[in-house]
Amino acid sequence: MAKPVRLAVAGYGLVGRRHVEAISKTDAANVACVIEPDESARQEAEATGFQVFDSLESFVREALADGIILATPSPMHVDQGLACVARGLPVLVEKPIATRAADADKLVNAAEAAGVPLLVGHHRRHNRLIGRAKALIDEGQVGTIRAVQATCWFYKPDAYFDAAPWRKDAGAGPVSVNLVHDVDVLRYLCGEVTSVRAVARPSARGHANEDVASALLEFESGAVGTINVSDAIVAPYSWEMTSREYPVYPPVDATCCVIGGSHGTLSIPDLKLWCYADGNRDWWVPLSVSKIDYASSDPLVNQIENFAQVINGKETPIVSGAEGTRTLRVVESIQDAARTGDCVMLTLRQR
Repeated sequence: MAKPVRLAVAGYGLVGRRHVEAISKTDAANVACVIEPDESARQEAEATGFQVFDSLESFVREALADGIILATPSPMHVDQGLACVARGLPVLVEKPIATRAADADKLVNAAEAAGVPLLVGHHRRHNRLIGRAKALIDEGQVGTIRAVQATCWFYKPDAYFDAAPWRKDAGAGPVSVNLVHDVDVLRYLCGEVTSVRAVARPSARGHANEDVASALLEFESGAVGTINVSDAIVAPYSWEMTSREYPVYPPVDATCCVIGGSHGTLSIPDLKLWCYADGNRDWWVPLSVSKIDYASSDPLVNQIENFAQVINGKETPIVSGAEGTRTLRVVESIQDAARTGDCVMLTLRQR
């Protein structure tokens, strides 16, 4: 068995602590140190016994890890990622990889030129549930995908924003922070997006970002999709509430995504497959439904294990920097389309 890789975790906030917890659940890695500028959070990390640095710069000078997880605010990702790449340090950067795709390209190009692994934390692709859905689609269980509907509705309390004021800033709304996950899953399951139309509305709380948005997506396959997000709606229809992926969210029995095809419809995350049992596709014929089983596991642990294997040269990234940038480009197109009212085309070069 390979020796555990030493991972630094930059950012000891909500997401950084989840990564620390995930690392503790696998033999593939251990926490080398924590990087945290906030004194209170730094003291909490020190109380757990971790070596703690107050800045990325001081950590980079020491080079005490085999890889680093950047669980820092999105506007910091590119500069921090470039600093790590310059030292030859493999990087797992939280989503979104950047606030703008052009900046993400700089990081991706630098990592590729240096031969340094760069991964993006779209952890839902590491969820066995999503893997099972992908397999069902690839097996032709839904036929040719014609349409998809995804919903991401929840209510974030005021304390969520007060705890980290950057969450109130332009570019830090639910489109970039939350919908980016759903967009990534749709790209993974349904293929590349070729055009986007969208609308968004300003935050009712007076923040500088949006609190509700909706987009119409066209896929390269010819399928169409609608996707809607809000962090100001009281509702059960989100991955967080329905997937049972993270216990902090009270679970509900509901779905947040349906993928419809010529031979069936698959709902997610309950993995119910609706079709005609005898193959006689006729709306006057009763539909049958089956609940698809899958082997459950913690996607964050799976992501850490993939990162460790990439560092050891035994696997390729499940979500590379280039792949994370493609997802960001769709999200950026949603933001641009909402701002201008135009249809935004994603060219082959852009994708």
